[in-house]
Amino acid sequence: MRTVYGRCSGRAWAVALRILGSRADAEEVLQETFLEVWRRAREFDPSRGGLETWVTTIARTRSIDRRRSLGTVARIAEDVAHQPPPISAAPPDPSEAAVLGQDRARVAAALRELPPDQRTVVELAYFEGLSQREISERTGDPLGTVKTRARLALEKLATLLVDPSAQEWE
Repeated sequence: MRTVYGRCSGRAWAVALRILGSRADAEEVLQETFLEVWRRAREFDPSRGGLETWVTTIARTRSIDRRRSLGTVARIAEDVAHQPPPISAAPPDPSEAAVLGQDRARVAAALRELPPDQRTVVELAYFEGLSQREISERTGDPLGTVKTRARLALEKLATLLVDPSAQEWE
């Protein structure tokens, strides 16, 4: 568990902090995340994705749940703007850092390929944890339009982010 924490806590905490905007809330979510990882360790399936992705997804889900329970979106957004960027507790392995850097660059490039309206929907949903209804309220767009933009954006991202090495085997 110590190894898993060392490997995944920085990223999980950064996601929680970005969504919640509060260091105290992010720390609580991080603790809840690793308790859940401990309890659900047998459910981890490496064929469905990497360990970091699984832990980060748990942290993201917990963060969104906490944010919704806190309610005050305006306060949270204001707090996020005043927080310094998170610093990982343990330096990543250089090869892992290189792969993560490449992944981040691919995702950033793919997001830039989306039309602005679709990119906004993805960013609000993933980085701020808003539901489609909340995105509709924030942007003033009809809920159906938000749903369509989300679907189109995810379809385009799936196409743009296909692993080229995986295609060679198909």
